[in-house]
Amino acid sequence: MRKILLVGLVVLLAACESENEGYRVSGTVQNAPDGQKVIVSELNDSNTQVVHLDTIEVQDGKFELDLPEIEKPTISFLTIEGTRGNVVYIADNTPIDFKVYPDSIYSSEVSGGEDNEVLTSYLKNVREVSRKMGDNRTALREAMMNRDSVTLQNLQTFQQQLFEEDKQAKVELIESNPNSIVSVMILQDMLNISAFSSSELMGFYNQLSPEVKEVPLAKTVKTRLDKMSKTAVGSKAPDFSAPTPQGDELALSDALGKVTLVDFWASWCKPCRVENPNIVEVYKKYHDQGFNIIQVSLDRPGQKEKWIQAIEDDNLGEWNHVSNLMFWQDPVAVEYGIRAIPAAFLLDENGNIIAKDLRGEALGEKVGEVLNN
Repeated sequence: MRKILLVGLVVLLAACESENEGYRVSGTVQNAPDGQKVIVSELNDSNTQVVHLDTIEVQDGKFELDLPEIEKPTISFLTIEGTRGNVVYIADNTPIDFKVYPDSIYSSEVSGGEDNEVLTSYLKNVREVSRKMGDNRTALREAMMNRDSVTLQNLQTFQQQLFEEDKQAKVELIESNPNSIVSVMILQDMLNISAFSSSELMGFYNQLSPEVKEVPLAKTVKTRLDKMSKTAVGSKAPDFSAPTPQGDELALSDALGKVTLVDFWASWCKPCRVENPNIVEVYKKYHDQGFNIIQVSLDRPGQKEKWIQAIEDDNLGEWNHVSNLMFWQDPVAVEYGIRAIPAAFLLDENGNIIAKDLRGEALGEKVGEVLNN
């Protein structure tokens, strides 16, 4: 009878453990009044929306909450009611402890799980680089005002050094942590700063473990990398067709010259409008030798007149223009992976990409070099 009772107790304990599978978040909130809410949320599978999971109230400066088990590591957020910003953490079915500082939310501390160790290291580096960059920009402005060319040169060199160190730190974290979702987060940041080639980024992605590649964010990054690879230097530029201001369809293949500039811009984009006079000059100089341009506008729906007026105001009427007037959702922009403008691709006579994002004198020099050779 005793053995039967013992077996029954073991089964009961096992059942209780099964019911309690999941993870726990707990911690302290500095100077928090009783009843202040702590909100837990996570990024959804499509990486487009933050989804609310649960809410707990602070008591005696502390909180504790049990959450359901998750299938894959998930980017999650802890938000304190009445406080701007949030604490980012990785949920991976391990207990996670927080020390939250509402007055300095990004200085809050997270511990628990290997992913959060990597994330803490990464965020610490991001904050440190950001601080140094900010200080350096302030010093640069002062040197410019004082016309101190020696100091200005030294500060510019230091800024480039900081940039290179930041790039290297990102690379080392990815290479050291192929099993962490944080490496995917870093890779996404690297995509956004346009400091690495598509082949470099794809190489970093290939180093990730098979399990990490199954995380939704990794799949999103892979999709972006695939699109980026389509428009890498040396690749065949994706063909497209879109409406002209007159309402006709024009294909890229019908607009090619010996050298062709595919330029993404918009009437509302100030840097684009600043660059337009340079593009006009390059066109005037080299069009007779075979230089063509097709500009793709990312103007908003219903704002065709603004697009046409900008073409007239900037004297861009000598070459081809197309737009679906769909803002960032323009199919051509999506196909080319455009996430910021101005963005430009220089093509040879066969439609192969030979350079990207050349502006100012660099554009004219490259066009002249290709045509003269």
